[in-house]
Amino acid sequence: MGKPWMDVIGIGEDGVDGLSPQARRVLAQAEVIIGGDRHHQLSENGDAKRIKWPSPFDALIDVMRSHKGKRLVVLVTGDPLWYSIGARILKAIPAEEVTFHPQLSAFQWASVRMGWSLADCETVTVHGRADSQILPHLVPGVRMLVLTQNAETPQALAQMLVERGFGRSQMTVLAALGGEREQRFDGMAVHWDQVVPDFHTLAIDCIADADATWYPRTGGLPDAAFVSDGQITKQDIRAATLAKLAPYPDAVLWDIGAGCGSVSVEWMRAVRSALSVAIEHKSERVAMIHQNMVQLGAEKMVVMEGRAPDVLADLPQPDAVFIGGGLTTEGLFDAAWTALRPGGRLVANVVTLESEGRLFELHQEHGGELVRLSVQKAESVGPYRGWRSAMPVTQWSITKSGEAN
Repeated sequence: MGKPWMDVIGIGEDGVDGLSPQARRVLAQAEVIIGGDRHHQLSENGDAKRIKWPSPFDALIDVMRSHKGKRLVVLVTGDPLWYSIGARILKAIPAEEVTFHPQLSAFQWASVRMGWSLADCETVTVHGRADSQILPHLVPGVRMLVLTQNAETPQALAQMLVERGFGRSQMTVLAALGGEREQRFDGMAVHWDQVVPDFHTLAIDCIADADATWYPRTGGLPDAAFVSDGQITKQDIRAATLAKLAPYPDAVLWDIGAGCGSVSVEWMRAVRSALSVAIEHKSERVAMIHQNMVQLGAEKMVVMEGRAPDVLADLPQPDAVFIGGGLTTEGLFDAAWTALRPGGRLVANVVTLESEGRLFELHQEHGGELVRLSVQKAESVGPYRGWRSAMPVTQWSITKSGEAN
């Protein structure tokens, strides 16, 4: 087991005065300090070598490792492990080699200033990410705390709120929280015209108009929420499919034959740290997937243009696999089943007799659950109404045992 050789210290607007005695001592003894300009200005240590965040930022880990053996301190804002650099560090450096010294996070400061219970707020970051990251959380009555990109972010989010019928939402920009230069800017989304500092936290009290557009994260979005060419896993079938796939934190889904990406988008919306890889060989449908990613807040999704199983080899190991098309393709099932981690879930939906025959063979060989899903909807029949049936879907779902290859 390695020994700690790096300290990551969260620092706030009150600078060194707000640090714990231990963090102050570590900072005072540091030989090398890495941080942004703001962090260096907030700290004091005349003897240490000062290093700015490297460019590109991905080079940071190499810079850190190059100073191993020295008393190295990395300065960040607030809590290093809450939408900060800590998670990235721990992907490359064992936890036992890093000591964290957290400070109050921007979310904690903002909830105090707003008088909101932090446990009841949605916490989101669009810093270095797409503004649409707020969309899965945008529902009536939600209180949202957002780490922003810059001074333009509140205006962009206000426009997004207005477009979706949340123009009456109350917005508050909180800048330099906990410091002598602390500022507050209040307004309504539909009227937002405030000029604010680059570095701030945004609080949004989401208020919906009667005709607001919003979608739950529980699965089964309306088909009209997606751009498609008609080849889409329909709403009711999709809800049943997501229930069988069972998204959970950090789980990776392979969505094979993704079409317009509806299952992948819902997987991403269900759990914020989940990841879906949408695999689709038709370029026009790949374009639709990208549209749906943006308008439904799933821009971290990975899209792979190509045919399975040809493009599966270099993808991250899946925790779940959905086969929505191509089940009869030679070698597709075997490649997906081999890649699926033990304990993972595989779900396949088919509508053709040929694919159904293949499904029966797989069920006979591997077991699992085989069901027929049929949906009927009331539609007009002249002056009356009657039931119109959609094509039935045969669904096979199975959990891969620990002994499976």
